[in-house]
Amino acid sequence: MKIPIHRINKDLPLPRYETPGSFAFDFVARERTEIAPRAAGFVPGNVIVECPPNLALLILPRSSLFRKKSLLVPNSPGLIDQDFCGKKDEILIQVLNFSEETVIVDRGEKIAQGLFVRVEIADFDEHESPAENSRGGFGSTDLQN
Repeated sequence: MKIPIHRINKDLPLPRYETPGSFAFDFVARERTEIAPRAAGFVPGNVIVECPPNLALLILPRSSLFRKKSLLVPNSPGLIDQDFCGKKDEILIQVLNFSEETVIVDRGEKIAQGLFVRVEIADFDEHESPAENSRGGFGSTDLQN
């Protein structure tokens, strides 16, 4: 599948799948970014991606991000819609620094992963009352014995 993509800085590599078994590709930081202690920030991901119809792009943290950098992706997964692909729509990776020290993300450093998923747009069919077979909310399956 061909995905239209635009690199902001062509000195940095295109996103790529690191192994033949990888489902997600890595985003790299376009510029050195400092994230203050206990603060949120944005790391520019260097690309604008045009999602084809019926595909969405999820932004996920790398499994080592918290261990190596004390950073979390607070809106994980992030969602890139099909119409987020204009000239100013560089993908920014939102991060939250949980440490007591400033965290540096260096230019070219892998910061997050992207995963394409198939989606379908719902056609809502409103009903006057909910289904009778509702089972409850959080933890409700523990109550059924």
